[in-house]
Amino acid sequence: MRLMIMFDLPMVSSEDRRNYRHFRKALISEGFFMMQFSVYVRVCANSKNAKSVEQRISAITPKEGLVQSVMLTEKQYQAMHFISGEPNQDIINSAERTIMI
Repeated sequence: MRLMIMFDLPMVSSEDRRNYRHFRKALISEGFFMMQFSVYVRVCANSKNAKSVEQRISAITPKEGLVQSVMLTEKQYQAMHFISGEPNQDIINSAERTIMI
């Protein structure tokens, strides 16, 4: 299961920029990696775990701006098409990273 967070936060004031930095650092500390600017993805063990992570992210989301999430299965994520550009070959971005115990 993958949890994808997409956001568009205002960057007008110094407080907006601080909120953006805080939110981005919180995503990274939660185990997300940047797929594109303002699109972060994390591998979750199952949908229950993904919902739990989503709730934690919801608690730290800035009041201004737009933040969206979507849960994808590994099969859906691996079926992603690259229309332009090259996919990142890092192990963190592949199904090989998932370990079932």
